[in-house]
Order: sequence, then structure tokens, then C-alpha cells
Amino acid sequence: MAPQKGKQATKGQKQIYEENKSTLKFYSLIAAVPTVIHALTIYFLYWDTIGTFNIVLLVFSIAVFVACHQFMTYMARACFGPNGQLLDGGLDLNMETGVAEHVKDLIILTAASQVLSLLNSYFWLLWLLGPIRAFYLLWVNILAPWIFQPAPEVDDKKQKKMERRAQRRH
Repeated sequence: MAPQKGKQATKGQKQIYEENKSTLKFYSLIAAVPTVIHALTIYFLYWDTIGTFNIVLLVFSIAVFVACHQFMTYMARACFGPNGQLLDGGLDLNMETGVAEHVKDLIILTAASQVLSLLNSYFWLLWLLGPIRAFYLLWVNILAPWIFQPAPEVDDKKQKKMERRAQRRH
């Protein structure tokens, strides 16, 4: 694919607002459908054998869904003028980079863990991929560059001046 020439097109506030509404609706469905499937399957098929651990994890996954949805709703909050005119469409939830992308990944990871845990409870361990990815991003973007940054270079004049000071001290 050939690189684009000129300035990249930007989205208008109304387009961001409409896309955010559809994104929130889509991820609400991604959260609701696996939760309903999981809850109904547990109730009708595994109620006699289900343990407290699995019910606690189901409730926790619902809490994760609610927290993620509320966070994305907060990010996409639009501002309207006194006459109802859209002033600000909120942050774009569909940017390729940004926090919203990680929140959407967490929703998908939680939904996958929920559905797959119906096959075996060990699939709840997929949730550990979230903190592993968070640590990886922390390491790559913040810690490693800070720890392994090269020492600042000293020019020749400053180096000679420092050597003379060190010789005077001895």
C-alpha cells in the first residue's frame, strides 16, 4: 500500500460522537452476551457441581465489565451547548493508540475467559494476560528507557576541566 500524500483526514466532532455511541453499544453487547450465556449455563447445567470460586469469578468479571464500560462512557462524554448543539464529541474511543484500546482489549479478554471457563475452570487464568501485558507496556514505554538511557555526553572542554579539578584535589 502506497503511503498517503498530504495531511491525514481528521474526524469531525459529530462523527466521533456517533462512532463512540456505536462502540459503547458494541462492547456492551460483548460484555452482556457471554455473561448471560455463562450465568444460564451455570444455572441450568452445573448448579449442583459449581463451586463458590467460579461464582465469585463470575461476579468479578461482571464488575470488570461494568468498570470498563463506565470508564469508556466517561471518556466518550460529549458536551452540548445551551441550544442542544454538539460542542465536543468526547475522546475518540476508536483511536488505534490510547487507553480506550487497552480497555476494549480487557473487555474482550474477560469475555473470552468467561465463555472458555465453561469448558474448564482453568481458563479463568487467561485473565493473567492482562497484568502481564500491563507490565510489558510499563517496561517498554517507561522503565526500560529510563533505566537504560545512555549517559549524557560530556564535551572535551568540560572533561579536561573536570580532570584538572580532580588533580588539584589530590
